[in-house]
Amino acid sequence: MFEDRLPDGALSPKLSHMAVLAGQYAVAENAVAHGGHVRTIAAGHYTVAGLSRQVRLGDFVAHRSQTGVHLGEVVRVEPELTYVCPIEPGEPIGIQDTIIRKGAFRIAPSDGWCGRTINSLGEPIDGLGPLAMGLESRAISNTAPPSMTRKRVDTGFKTGVRAIDIFSPLCLGQRLGIFAGSGVGKSTLLSMLARADAFDKVVIALVGERGREVREFIEDTLGTDMQKSVAVVATSDESPMLRKMAPLSAMTIAEHFRDQGDNVLLIVDSVTRFAHAIREVATASGEPPIARGYPASVFTELPRLLERAGPGPEGTGTITAIISILVDGDNHNDPIADSTRGILDGHIVLQRSLAEEGRYPPIDPLASISRLARKAWTPDQEKLVSRLKALVHRYEETRDLRLIGGYRQGADADLDIAVRQVPIIYEILKQTPGERPSADAFTDLATALKNASAGMVPAKGR
Repeated sequence: MFEDRLPDGALSPKLSHMAVLAGQYAVAENAVAHGGHVRTIAAGHYTVAGLSRQVRLGDFVAHRSQTGVHLGEVVRVEPELTYVCPIEPGEPIGIQDTIIRKGAFRIAPSDGWCGRTINSLGEPIDGLGPLAMGLESRAISNTAPPSMTRKRVDTGFKTGVRAIDIFSPLCLGQRLGIFAGSGVGKSTLLSMLARADAFDKVVIALVGERGREVREFIEDTLGTDMQKSVAVVATSDESPMLRKMAPLSAMTIAEHFRDQGDNVLLIVDSVTRFAHAIREVATASGEPPIARGYPASVFTELPRLLERAGPGPEGTGTITAIISILVDGDNHNDPIADSTRGILDGHIVLQRSLAEEGRYPPIDPLASISRLARKAWTPDQEKLVSRLKALVHRYEETRDLRLIGGYRQGADADLDIAVRQVPIIYEILKQTPGERPSADAFTDLATALKNASAGMVPAKGR
């Protein structure tokens, strides 16, 4: 089937990979009668005649060329024509080429995938040899477990990031969004959260990332934790179909570990680029935009993906999802941010102004909310955090008054406390990726306030 071979007769690495795909999606000679043929070819898609009665939206089709078997996804079906987006950019397609329906795309995760870096198709890209396939194949476009069969979320855990553990604590099975503009520190915060000790497995989807950052994240951020992790990578130069598939494949891998009883951390960076990939595919198929250039399918696919995370049915584990959302122009009410905020169980807001002040991570404690915080706090901690937020709010709302000299000590007891303690709170919330994760954020805060009151640490105003 393949003509490009090495001098010893073995298939070249590229064609070895294509041979694997050919085994899964081979175009049999007797199947031509059940296939179709290419009618037209455009920049982002091609049309197929003769398949309309056989395929459904989301089905995959196989196209055989001189370089092997290539895949595409059905994105639109008309009575006479089927629209297909190719998975690989630059696929050699010709008029009248044969196209065969292959159904939903499936992968077969296994425990042997831990420590590996793969692409959206479930193929290794780390040069460490072939992957061990699991016993069960799973469609990447799966559905969430029925709501009444899922376990309840009731167990908190420590992330090691003080600003989150104090003001917006998380629970196993929670879905959290990190909202920020470009260059504010989303990926840095995700790297800190990836080191949490509460999880048996970690699955990371890097969607539309810069190619140079992939090895840095895996080798520097994860380090030894990579042995319990799987990274799914689709860089910014890959096709929109591969960028669209990366979070779906990562979620499918996380579901495999969850069904084995593991507590899984799923990190997706970023869901905005997932939405952009869907928009590119939908626009190429002729779907009209409805909100700032986004078609309706974007707002259908987002909840379908995010609802798959969370607690599993009784007897299984959990998927704790931490999703980054890139807000356009620092507008936290753009369509993608607004849609995902309503789906997730909480949101962490990163402010550019805080980053410019040198406060990292630049988390806004007043704008950040965890909808499951009460399940992670003790009653005393909940009262303390309520008091801390009141002090921070009082400190910030009087900032202009204090700058013009309108503050007089002794006139407002709460403001006096805020002026003394809030700078200390801000200082203790600062963390760098190289710092050791905090074992107990409340203890760290209490120690800092106690030392400051004893005169051991000077309070720093702003």
